[in-house]
Amino acid sequence: MMVKPLLGIHHVSALTANAKENFHFYTKILGLRLVKKTVNQDDISVYHLFYADERGNPGTDLTFFEIPHAGKTYPGTNSITATSLRVRDNKALQYWKNRFNQFHVDHDEISLESGRSTLSFRDAEGQRLILVSDEGNEGVSGGKPWDRSPVSPENGVIGLGPVHLMVSRPERTVKVLTDVMGFREKTGYTKEKDNKLVRVFETGEGGTGAEIHVIEEEKVGRERPGRGSVHHVAFRVEDEEELNKWVERLNTNHLPNSGFVERYYFKSLYFREPNGVLFELATDGPGFEGDEDFEHLGEKLALPPYFEQQRQEIEARLIPLNTKE
Repeated sequence: MMVKPLLGIHHVSALTANAKENFHFYTKILGLRLVKKTVNQDDISVYHLFYADERGNPGTDLTFFEIPHAGKTYPGTNSITATSLRVRDNKALQYWKNRFNQFHVDHDEISLESGRSTLSFRDAEGQRLILVSDEGNEGVSGGKPWDRSPVSPENGVIGLGPVHLMVSRPERTVKVLTDVMGFREKTGYTKEKDNKLVRVFETGEGGTGAEIHVIEEEKVGRERPGRGSVHHVAFRVEDEEELNKWVERLNTNHLPNSGFVERYYFKSLYFREPNGVLFELATDGPGFEGDEDFEHLGEKLALPPYFEQQRQEIEARLIPLNTKE
């Protein structure tokens, strides 16, 4: 089955044990916009929060499932070990280093990785994040920071950057990325911190918004996920017609998958690559403005129509994120 190249990273979904504190960090400190406040469609008793650029453009969404009693994460292999967030230029990284010092955010020093300036940091739950400079970047364009963010537009996050995978048998992951998903291998690099070789793969127009970085690690055990871990990474597909072609392509390649899944704000398909990392393919539309207008995105609990009749029951279980609710 012939399919079009994947367009880049669509979103990354992670886990939090405290939605209220998570909301504060990602909106008040990182300056992202909460573009959709909804529930986990597989467990409607808990939040699913979407942080992004001004309107939740594909490639800018960092989302969180709330699991109130989630234990700590025990880092390990066969997992997503870091999520990158793009900023416009190198100068912005110095702004962020100063801001992290101001708000006592755990961070490393600015360093060079894959020819780009980066700044690694962690949220209070240990979520592993990397700010990456887009200075000189060519490829998938970034989004537009919200003009009402506490972070100035010239320093704001403009989207998702490279997603880092650590796997025990990289040849199996690479085969799926290249032979099935159509990624191209680029020149790799060596991580300064631990001297590990990183293989770089890109799709679509390439660049920071369309890369997967693969690290081999077979000497440690499999990651035990909890609060502060990543659940899955999603890749951009043009539309529903194209997504259905991908279902057929995965079946042809004997990769077990979910088949078509309705997520209301986009359509999805899920599968695990051979080392066990969960991948999603998601359509660029219809987006987040079907049930809320641009000016009021994320202000109220949004529910897909098929959950609307349960609204009263759902709202009664959720703890408000801020005092205005």
